[in-house]
Amino acid sequence: MMAERVQQPPAKRLCCRPGFGATCRQGHRAAAGALCGGGSAANQGESSRTQSPESLLDIAARKVAEKWPFQRVEERFERIPEPVQRRIVYWSFPRSEREICMYSSFNTGAGEEVGSGGESGDETRLPFRRGIALLESGCVDNVLQVGFHLSGTVRELATSSETELLCNVSVSFDRCKITSVTCSCGNKDIFYCAHVVALSLYRVRKPEQVKLRLPISETLFQMNRDQLQKFVQYLITVHHTDVLQTAQKLADEILSQNSEINQVHGAPDPTAGASVDDENCWHLDEEQVQEQVKLFLSQGGYHGSGKQLNLLFSKVREMLMMRDSNGARMLTLITEQFMGDPRLALWRQQGTTMTDKYRQLWDELGALWMCIVLNPHCKPEQKAAWLQQLRRWNGVDVCPLEDGNHGSELINLTNALPQGPPGNPDSLTRPHRTVFTRAIEACDLHWQDPHLQHIITEDHYNNYCYHDNLDGSLFDSRGWPLWHEHVPTACARVDALRSHGYPKEALRLAIAIVNTLRRQQQKQLELFRGHKKELLHRGVTSVTNLEGWVGHPLDPIGTLYSTLMENGRGSDGRVTLDFSGSCRRTENPVYTPFLEEGETFVLLAVETALIGLGQQRVMPDGLYAQEKVCRNEEQLLAKLQEVELDDTLVKILRKQATLLLEAGPYSGLGEVVYRESVPMHTFAKYLFTSLLPHDAELAYQIALRAMRLPVLESTAPSADLSRPQHIVSVVPNRYPRWFTLSHIESQQCELASTMLTAAKGDACKLHTVLESIQKNIHSSSHIFKLAQDAFKIATLMDSLPDLTLLKVSLELGLQVMRLTLSTLNWRRREMVRWLVTCATEVGVFALDNIMQNWFTLFTPTEATSVVASTIMSNSTIVRLHLDCNQQEKLANSARTLALQCAMKDPQNCALSALTLCEKDHIAFETAYQIVLDAASTGMNYTQLFTIARYMEHRGYPMRAYKLATLAMTHLNLSYNQDTHPAINDVLWACALSHSLGKNELAAVIPLVVKSVKCATVLSDILRRCTLTTPGMVALHSRRNSGKMMSLDKAPLRQLLDATIGAYINTTHSRLTHISPRHYSEFIEFLSKARETFLMALDGHIQFTQFIDNLKQIYKGKKKLMMLVRERFG
Repeated sequence: MMAERVQQPPAKRLCCRPGFGATCRQGHRAAAGALCGGGSAANQGESSRTQSPESLLDIAARKVAEKWPFQRVEERFERIPEPVQRRIVYWSFPRSEREICMYSSFNTGAGEEVGSGGESGDETRLPFRRGIALLESGCVDNVLQVGFHLSGTVRELATSSETELLCNVSVSFDRCKITSVTCSCGNKDIFYCAHVVALSLYRVRKPEQVKLRLPISETLFQMNRDQLQKFVQYLITVHHTDVLQTAQKLADEILSQNSEINQVHGAPDPTAGASVDDENCWHLDEEQVQEQVKLFLSQGGYHGSGKQLNLLFSKVREMLMMRDSNGARMLTLITEQFMGDPRLALWRQQGTTMTDKYRQLWDELGALWMCIVLNPHCKPEQKAAWLQQLRRWNGVDVCPLEDGNHGSELINLTNALPQGPPGNPDSLTRPHRTVFTRAIEACDLHWQDPHLQHIITEDHYNNYCYHDNLDGSLFDSRGWPLWHEHVPTACARVDALRSHGYPKEALRLAIAIVNTLRRQQQKQLELFRGHKKELLHRGVTSVTNLEGWVGHPLDPIGTLYSTLMENGRGSDGRVTLDFSGSCRRTENPVYTPFLEEGETFVLLAVETALIGLGQQRVMPDGLYAQEKVCRNEEQLLAKLQEVELDDTLVKILRKQATLLLEAGPYSGLGEVVYRESVPMHTFAKYLFTSLLPHDAELAYQIALRAMRLPVLESTAPSADLSRPQHIVSVVPNRYPRWFTLSHIESQQCELASTMLTAAKGDACKLHTVLESIQKNIHSSSHIFKLAQDAFKIATLMDSLPDLTLLKVSLELGLQVMRLTLSTLNWRRREMVRWLVTCATEVGVFALDNIMQNWFTLFTPTEATSVVASTIMSNSTIVRLHLDCNQQEKLANSARTLALQCAMKDPQNCALSALTLCEKDHIAFETAYQIVLDAASTGMNYTQLFTIARYMEHRGYPMRAYKLATLAMTHLNLSYNQDTHPAINDVLWACALSHSLGKNELAAVIPLVVKSVKCATVLSDILRRCTLTTPGMVALHSRRNSGKMMSLDKAPLRQLLDATIGAYINTTHSRLTHISPRHYSEFIEFLSKARETFLMALDGHIQFTQFIDNLKQIYKGKKKLMMLVRERFG
């Protein structure tokens, strides 16, 4: 629905016939009348072309209609018979529905069309589908073709939500292309509306039912003056409300001899076709393209705008495939809007990064420009114009960079190692390459190389056809052509050929490139073998390819793979390229040039992907570029996994796996790798799972070799030649900025887990995999995950536990314990509990071992509170089915552990040690002595009170009392700490002392008086001591005398005096900063103080003196003192 404007488009050219007078018109009309029948017969014969040969007139008219503007035909011939004109006009309308479909719907690439809204859920609502429905429902009427102009009405029937709509539609066309459309429906969008589609398809499907007339100027030429006047007057009469004003204005200008209209020879005719100077292209509403792109960009990725922009890019590719010049035109409009996105300047100013999806849109923009400038048949002036605008965009300071965006240009503040080999300039000093740089560089490429021409135009081109292969670089040993060019650039040529509708030529070049890669791989292998000893002795290597093919902006491996797979699986008919300038259409492009016997395009595609994925390449700069490497690798592997493996594919996998293992520094799986080369974990996992059923040894070689992650190695063990695969770079102890390192480590963990699963039941393999994990994985969380995975696999419900795999799981768990022992890890407690569970499954010897070596694995607290306690629990004993001797041996180890932990950390382990040693008298006494030794220095009152309560609970009141008195020496309660958590412990200690007897109470009260200054706590203790007789609990079978203790004698007198003193001190302290809102609370406090004062013999006198003293000192607080008098006199 291409932004239809209701106004009639202006005529393209002026039409006239000099010297064509009235007499000639009559004669010509008579001749035309004689020939009209022939024209009509030709029309009637259209439907019977299949029964009779096509006439020479139709053949010639069709060719002229396709290639020549009608003005050139008129200029070339002085007189053109009307039947000839009719046939040219007839054949000038498009005959294929494919282009009409392209301009009225998006193509998702999956065989379905999507409307400009991007929603394909209801196909009946798509413009193209709706247009077909309108046509088939008979809604198209009044169709008339006048010259190169088609008009008609389209009626949309009423629905429950919409009224009936009658649309006036007109279409102009030229050389089999619709050049403008107009519809009164008023809808505005990038593509044709359903009404334009319906009218156009009516003309394509039912040409014999369309009334055909010559251009209106031809008809006017046939009229005499009277007829012309009658014609004009009738026209004005019928449309007087619309054209009367315009008609009068034109009449005035024509009657004025000096008017502009009289200075021009001839008059415009909107039905006369295009002029020689008009560009022949399909109608594209540029304004709507710009508006839609601007709208999608403004939505910032919401509401599916990213999908909409991708569909627009797909539309550009579709246009390129159809050789439609609007492809470049539309991409130019899109690019202008992208460059004008205000977010670019904002991100540049703030130093922030653009979103990943938005960044991918820019990548596609750059790739499309690469395809456009590499069009093998573009004209020099076109390429020059594109180069000019690309340079203009490239020079804008906000133009995004190829390997990321301006957020990644910030100065490196982390002292991280710059990417690239030593000696390379820092990445910040390298010239900036924007998303357009490669397209600008591609403008210098051409297609005139004779060898390249032969490759893409000949199916059987070999070294017998070419005599300049002096250095052997043009053909391989089989005589098949090679193409030596920068691989991404060569693959960009392939993509350009595919994109512009030359699949056969793209395939020929792709095969030549793949053969070149194969030959290069062999030469690299031979080169490495010649220098292998020297390289392995040095133990280091430089990177062999700074620009990796996987993750490259031009996606060379993906291009080759797609090209080969499309031909391997078959595809639709395509237009093929003939460099003489002509085109032909083929219905079956699946052919097999330069394939060995038994080889297929699928095999070639798979091998190409393996070569690209296995290439040793340096990790690029920047977050986006690194994420792109991972994403591109995963996309390629996903495509490979879709291919069903057969014997021939397995053979290819074996071949490439072996080559990659032996290719040295040219392979990411070689023996020697550059420290910062891209890891091969994900690729190796694919090879491992694919090769495992067919060649297990090779599969394990690949996976074990790929397990390394040299960028995390701190040193290069150059002397260790027994394990050359671990040799890394010479730059130690400095990490580069690998933003995707966590993802890479996860993939390394996945590879290890896959090997563990596969190795179940094979002790030798499990041991090898375990060694590799311990050598190469540095993350404790990943090792712990592997340990858990191994445990799950080993203890599957449907089989007996695999003891070897359980031991591997335990070994990994022990490594995790050692790694995390001295570091903070929020999962540490979970790890410790899991290890005990794992050791329990392995057996009693494993439990005994971890307890004997606890100091290398656990903290003292973990060892006592979690490990030993869990092992000694009843559930563990029952689970292991232990006999008495085994139980005793395990208990001895647990007690030894407990005592060792108590010695090392008595504060946190003493109680656990006592608990674990309860059943052994000697061990228990030893633990108790450890507590006593640590009580004076290393333990606080809370720990001592806790152990004291434990002792009382276990039936050791005297030991509890001793520990409680030791705890009291560490305690200090100030006057205002009446809610201190230790108060309950103090009350308990006093109650314990009181229960033991007078002597014990007398010993503890001085400690209480010294440690506790809080009056309310002291009064509570005093009151409790006076309620019962000390020593009510019989000790050593002695009966207490039952006398109550006197408050006038020690030790209670000392406690009473301390309590009264605490009340006096607390009162003065509170009065210093008291506020009126606390007066009532203070009065209540004095009431409690009076109760304590009255417990003394002279308490009444003391309290009265105390109150009088308060009145005197604080007489300024009149209101408070008044309340004191009211309560206490």
